[in-house]
Amino acid sequence: MKLKTFFITGTLAFGTTVLAGSATAETIKVGIAAEPYPPFASLNSAGEWEGWEIEMIGAICTAAELDCEITPVSWDGIIPSLTGQQIDAIMASMSITEERMQVIDFSDKYYNTPAVIMADSSLDIEPTAEGLAGKILGVQASTIHQTYAQAHFPDTELRIYQTQDEANQDLFSGRIDATQADSIALDAFLSETGGSCCTIIGAVAPDDEILGLGAGVGLRQGEDELKAAFNAGIAKVLEDGTYEEITARYFASSIY
Repeated sequence: MKLKTFFITGTLAFGTTVLAGSATAETIKVGIAAEPYPPFASLNSAGEWEGWEIEMIGAICTAAELDCEITPVSWDGIIPSLTGQQIDAIMASMSITEERMQVIDFSDKYYNTPAVIMADSSLDIEPTAEGLAGKILGVQASTIHQTYAQAHFPDTELRIYQTQDEANQDLFSGRIDATQADSIALDAFLSETGGSCCTIIGAVAPDDEILGLGAGVGLRQGEDELKAAFNAGIAKVLEDGTYEEITARYFASSIY
């Protein structure tokens, strides 16, 4: 599948769709979460998707010689959209976990960052079951963070949010005590807000079965040719410096 164009299908506020370019039978629809997840993927003031993951999709597809179309999909429905063939791949910071691999396949990882707890700065707590006992913890629905919190924090009240941004805003406003998410996403929130409200108190205890082995491209099981193409694209951007170049625009150090 040769690279022809790289374009984005974006959903407008009133629910219609705008497409730049024209799709072909060989176009690979790459699903991203419709819910913003800065600095990986979010809408700018012009209504265009931007961020580290958006740039990386373009770079990996180019390196793999794939014709890719970015298609926003609700996070809750992104795996059903893949298995139902509405999209052909997922690049939405989706962790490679044993549970998900029972339903879909994954490429090699393309980034891996720790899960951390961010808490109200006025609280003296640790990112442990004991430290969070009796506290209110916000997590995004249908994520590894929700699964982890349910398994590891039995004495903590969980608040489930549709987006991580909603959890962050409730923490900022004092409606919850802490939130668990990816370290990079929470660092970005602290940078935007000046960090006065909250502090990252540390990483949660390891649990590879739940937290996974990094983020990979989600694919339908049996799509071996497409998996090989994405793996080749990931390897190429790592080798030729493209990965490092894109990462340097967003982060102070490697997230691989």
